[in-house]
Amino acid sequence: MTEEIEFILDSTNESMSNSIVHLEKEFLNIRAGKASPAMLGSVFVDYYGSATPLSQVSKISVPDARTITLQPFEKNMLQVIEKAIMIANIGFNPMNNGDMIIISVPPLTEERRRELAKQAKVEAEDAKIGIRNVRKEANTEIKKLEKEGTSEDDCKKAEELVQNLTNNFIRQVDELLSNKEAEIMKV
Repeated sequence: MTEEIEFILDSTNESMSNSIVHLEKEFLNIRAGKASPAMLGSVFVDYYGSATPLSQVSKISVPDARTITLQPFEKNMLQVIEKAIMIANIGFNPMNNGDMIIISVPPLTEERRRELAKQAKVEAEDAKIGIRNVRKEANTEIKKLEKEGTSEDDCKKAEELVQNLTNNFIRQVDELLSNKEAEIMKV
């Protein structure tokens, strides 16, 4: 197989892997009932004029399955952090005790679990679309090489390999989705 085809296959594999990594990050933001620092991953705090991730201005810990505590590195950040959590609209009601912020993670209702499962399906479908787009780009590149004189057999074999990669990554997305749905629906 030519170097060009091997390059296409490598970059296709890498792009599809990136889709899986992105999906896993998105799944971390979908809470499944247990408290986790990742639940606050989308919260940014106004830290001296710049939007800063919450994890960079406070220590986030999870003392139990239903509680998240935030210990700001600077005392004057308590109200700012509390306000940022409220603005993020992630369904938490932070409590400020003067030293730290305590967040009680409410148990999920059946309806909310179904909504989160739907959200997970949407994220999984987006990942599949991304993987299929990568396949399409790779096949377009392979067709260009065939027109430029690369042997038809090499190009057919490369297309088969791209399809196998696609099938494997789609299978991974389905597995991640079924695991996430099970995690969400578990009471």
